Amino acid sequence: MPAAANQPISVTDAVTLAKGAVSSWPTLVVNGEVSGFRGPNARSGHCYFDVKDDGASMSVIVWRGTAAKLAFQLRDGLAVQLTGKFDVYKASGKLSFVASRVEAAGEGLLRQQVAELARALEREGLMDPARKRHVPAFCSRVCVVTSLSGSVIEDVKRTLARRNPLVEIDVVGCSVQGADAPKTIVRALSTAAASRPDAILLVRGGGSFEDLMCFNDEGLARAIAACPVPVVTGIGHEPDTTIADMVADRRASTPTAAAESVAPAIDEVERQMIQRQVRLGRAMASALDVCRQRVEAQGRLMTGSVESSLSRRRVALEALGSRRCLVDPAAPIRDRASELLQTEQRLHDAIPRSLALNERRCEEAAARLRDSGGRMLRPGEATLARLAASLEALSPLSVLSRGYAIARDDAGRVVRDARELTQGERVRVMVGSGSFDATVDETHEGRA
Repeated sequence: MPAAANQPISVTDAVTLAKGAVSSWPTLVVNGEVSGFRGPNARSGHCYFDVKDDGASMSVIVWRGTAAKLAFQLRDGLAVQLTGKFDVYKASGKLSFVASRVEAAGEGLLRQQVAELARALEREGLMDPARKRHVPAFCSRVCVVTSLSGSVIEDVKRTLARRNPLVEIDVVGCSVQGADAPKTIVRALSTAAASRPDAILLVRGGGSFEDLMCFNDEGLARAIAACPVPVVTGIGHEPDTTIADMVADRRASTPTAAAESVAPAIDEVERQMIQRQVRLGRAMASALDVCRQRVEAQGRLMTGSVESSLSRRRVALEALGSRRCLVDPAAPIRDRASELLQTEQRLHDAIPRSLALNERRCEEAAARLRDSGGRMLRPGEATLARLAASLEALSPLSVLSRGYAIARDDAGRVVRDARELTQGERVRVMVGSGSFDATVDETHEGRA
């Protein structure tokens, strides 16, 4: 309950009154610069800091849920826009602004936008090291893309002339600051790439973050990634890093460093050439020594192989030369003649013995054949006699010999029935011995 005028109250009541009064204040949108940033807290995850301007500062609390949704990192010096309400912490009576929404403002907003674009291009792979082109260690011709009105181009020329006067330099002018600068840089890159140099130097001197914003353009980043010639950037100073630097094939901290990276010092080139000459000479001497050793080894192998082959052939020739047919050519003929005489003698001796043996064998075989023939014929003769008797008994000739006859008509068919004949028809009658022709005068039915 509120106390009466001039009536003392407790600290708790006083803080409660203040908290009640402050909670009725409306939601505010405050712009300021972050100072004394602490967080996120290791245990709670909340963030604590002050925001200030030229005239005042106030304590700010960002709860863990709000801080987790931020698309950028809070840090000292960052310009922010806070949306929230004041609140009094009852335990300490401290007045704080509780931000329910935090947005980057001014340069901080620009940095947030650049960071979001960089993440999007990185997801596409434009910053992948595997995509980036190789920049030659020694570029004999480079094209510088920068403003023709500044001192950067002269610094680059002096650096290249000092380090290596052999490098040819082409220059394509463009605007490196302002809203139209990205378009002019893209055109300059296209013009530079058309001349096919070894590398393109995209350089600019230092400046504020806003001055370098043209190098954070998405169209310029895609043009650098699509450029057919390696692009080396040297934009601003050491801490400045733009999206063009991230997409380029090589990033140098300054324009001078970019020029030095594509043109090694002439004395260093000379020293490397001398070293390579020495190494080449040593390698050549070593290769020749290896080849000489191989040739000598092959020579030794060839000599041994030829000697071995000649030795084998000498032995073979000696063996052939020692043959009897070569030492005494007539010896084989004499041997063959002797063998023929011996064969002739054996043949004369063997013929009478063979004839006598064969004659004796023939006589024995003839005796066995006569005996066997008689034994073999006797069963056949008995069978033949029996069959002849049966045949004789069954023969129609034997029937005819008993007084019977066989009549045949003009067609030679046997007459079996008298009705088959007609009066005046001629028939041939076969009797036991011979036959005669007859003429039918009359036929009779039944048996006569």
